Amino acid sequence: MAGLAGIAFLSPLWLAVLAALPVLWWLLRITPPAPRRARFPAIQLLLGLHPREETPAQTPLWLLLLRLLIAGLIILALAHPLLNPGARLASTGPVLIVVDDDWAAARDWEARQAMLADLIDRAGRNRQPVMILPTSPSVEGGPPQPTRLAPAGEARSLAGALAPKPWPADLAAATRALDGIHLPGAANVVYVSDGLAKPDLDAFLEHLQHVGGVQLFTDPEDHLARLLLPPASESDGLTVTAVRAAGGPSTAAFVRALGDDGRLLGRERLQWPDGQTNASARVTLPTELRNRVVRLEIEGEASAGAVVLVDERWRRRPVGIFSGGAAEREQPLLADTYYLQRALAPYAELRSGAPAELLKRQLAVLVLSDSGKLSQPDFAAVDAWMRKGGMVIRFAGPRMTEGSDDFVPVPLRGGGRTFGGAMSWAQPVGLAPFPANSPFAGLAVPSDVKVSRQVLAEPSLDLTDKTWARLADGTPLVTADRRRDGWLVLIHTTATPDWSSLPMSGLFVQMLQRLVALSQGVTGEAGDAILPPLSSLDGFGRLQAATSGALAIAAHDFATVKVGPKYPPGFYGAEFGRRALNLSASVPSPKPIANVPGGVTRGVLQGSREVDVKPWLLVMAFALLLVDVIVSLLLRGLWGRFGWRRSAGTATVIALAVLAASSASAQTRATRPPAPRPPAVQDDGNAMSAALTTRLGYVQTGLADVDNVSRAGLIGLDTVLSRRTAVDPGEPAPVDITRDEMAFYPLLYWPVVAEEPLPPPAALARVAAYLRNGGMILFDTQDGDEGGRTPAADRLRDILSQLNLPPLTPIPAEHVLTKSFYLISEFPGRWVGQPVWVEQPDAHVNDGVSSVVIGANGWAAAWAVDGQGHPMFAAVPGGEPQRETAIRFGVNLVMYALTGNYKADQVHVDAILERLRR
Repeated sequence: MAGLAGIAFLSPLWLAVLAALPVLWWLLRITPPAPRRARFPAIQLLLGLHPREETPAQTPLWLLLLRLLIAGLIILALAHPLLNPGARLASTGPVLIVVDDDWAAARDWEARQAMLADLIDRAGRNRQPVMILPTSPSVEGGPPQPTRLAPAGEARSLAGALAPKPWPADLAAATRALDGIHLPGAANVVYVSDGLAKPDLDAFLEHLQHVGGVQLFTDPEDHLARLLLPPASESDGLTVTAVRAAGGPSTAAFVRALGDDGRLLGRERLQWPDGQTNASARVTLPTELRNRVVRLEIEGEASAGAVVLVDERWRRRPVGIFSGGAAEREQPLLADTYYLQRALAPYAELRSGAPAELLKRQLAVLVLSDSGKLSQPDFAAVDAWMRKGGMVIRFAGPRMTEGSDDFVPVPLRGGGRTFGGAMSWAQPVGLAPFPANSPFAGLAVPSDVKVSRQVLAEPSLDLTDKTWARLADGTPLVTADRRRDGWLVLIHTTATPDWSSLPMSGLFVQMLQRLVALSQGVTGEAGDAILPPLSSLDGFGRLQAATSGALAIAAHDFATVKVGPKYPPGFYGAEFGRRALNLSASVPSPKPIANVPGGVTRGVLQGSREVDVKPWLLVMAFALLLVDVIVSLLLRGLWGRFGWRRSAGTATVIALAVLAASSASAQTRATRPPAPRPPAVQDDGNAMSAALTTRLGYVQTGLADVDNVSRAGLIGLDTVLSRRTAVDPGEPAPVDITRDEMAFYPLLYWPVVAEEPLPPPAALARVAAYLRNGGMILFDTQDGDEGGRTPAADRLRDILSQLNLPPLTPIPAEHVLTKSFYLISEFPGRWVGQPVWVEQPDAHVNDGVSSVVIGANGWAAAWAVDGQGHPMFAAVPGGEPQRETAIRFGVNLVMYALTGNYKADQVHVDAILERLRR
């Protein structure tokens, strides 16, 4: 392979043919003269006949140059030139390609695949066999294994099958794999690294040098993988920290908080200061949304290291606190609630009040501090709530020593027990280590925590099983009992320092945190529970089914387990109460490769830059050859003899059409199949304009008359919205649910017709995702005058059965749709009389806003206007008053889609009642 600066020729001998171009010049100069037609009568054969010598005409200079250009292009194509050719391999021996396929390589995996393809292509041109050695253990758990020495075609398939793993590389195992490699002669070793320093890197590179000359390619330091650390739980949000490998110039990224359904719940900016490797951001969310977060990720970075899965440990649970004393008002700093609030505030949403009031809202834990005997109504309400899955935590105190009720996990002795003081020989007692079956197991017990007074449990056969914490003398300090689906826990001392120093210690905070977490069914850190794998992250950070090699994890080992093929990052345990194992919790902070052993050539990974010019040269030569043929026919006068009575412009159009087809074909042949790449956001040319303009959409049915009515109806509704409200919508958009992005439209109008085929499952899945993510659809069967079960209604039932909707109900009289803009009580369209259905209100799903509105009144026909703005269809039977009500329903519907349950707020009640009085 010979070459010039930036250009290489795979068959340079063909360039010698360029020396024959002067001979070609001489041969192409002569062109036979074109025949000339002359019409004359027979007598003219005798008149004016003068013999003359005819000489051949010369080829025009421009045509001669055109033909020389064609010949030159063909010769250059046969020489097979390459632009930006890759570096030549050091020797003619086999090629060993070592590639990091760990989590850190996923970020620029497409560039790595392109470089692998270039290396294999170069080896194939030189007929060199190729061997590929990945550095990460396989999904099944086996050590890295090299492929066999194969020709380029087979090696290209093996390289294309590689995918990044969601765990670190194992260079020690890869070094052992090298010992079993036997290559004929000195090899060309190319190491495509992830660019991060590893403990065994130097030894691995030295081992590679025994195989042959080593070239090391890494990403630029500003493109190395970044690691997202598990968040810190704060009282007002989650604090996330991302680490980059090198402290380069200041840069920024975004961290996204996602729900279990993929919905975006929060997005915050991460800013790395100049020269710093750590960047932090606080994701502040309301408690309702924070408790739905299951995933944090660095936006635009597809890597398992850029993802943190969130479980119950990072969620704030609602905790109600009730104290039976009056110290909250008289001495708030000495009250039980003060210590409880300070301990729980960073981890829970706190509420105070009487038990009956607290249970009117959702709670995870109810804390009763020295409440004494509960009243019968309070006891009945708390007991029923606890048996349905709640947790009740009781603290002892003076009232409990005077006499307790039966609402305790174990029977108690009266009077309590006191250590120290003038009437006691005993001294305050410390805590014993927590037993293995306790949710507190693993917590360190401070030596300065002492208990001076407690309530005592009556001895029983099951007391040991119900004891979660003991004093050093063996007496129970924390007991618990399972009551059907809930827990009843008793701490045998006070929540204030009156009886012990426990509330003044950090252990008090940790114990309460464990109890709050247990209330939601989270598997504790302790015990012998086994947590099976539920789902696993792949190398690109996508959550999928658990890998075949994944094993279960013992609960007490969960905090120390290292991520690998046996324990991939993902969720473990039961579906309710699952635990998250994250990669960033078990790998060190990323650092760039600093120095490499002598003799190792180092380069920068830039992906594929090599361009094969041969197909393009052949296309150009072929196109110019077509032009030459057409021009030759025109010069010889033969164009018309072939029956083509067209102008030269027609010939040019034909030539350009052939040229375009040839170019597309050549480009297809010249382009290498794209390397696998992680999922990315679809590039939509209309995304920006659609996102910046409020537009209503209508679902295309494929029936022209139905779609035209839908469009005209939304145009009429848009006109009313522009005149009467602050909404200034754009032109209605037709939506193909099989391929168009629906997220840009707050409201879709779907006319359901019996002739429309049932959408494919993939399209209905897209519709379901649109509804889950806050979209709204108005389904209209348009058969309101018929009523009953119609073909269109049957088709609607088939569609809705695939969308997994909650129960539906006719619009209640107090529904927000009746007051979101106009005060209305009926919802006619072109027809009237059929009920309109919405989802049953649920304040915890989509903020109580219905994602579907279903009816049969033909609203688009009632809204539809022609080019002059006149109604297109009659409203039956009410005429124009009915049409006005239909328009008002349309305005209310749009406002409902845009503002949700805003008008359900009590602040609007007075104004609405005043309007109703008028």
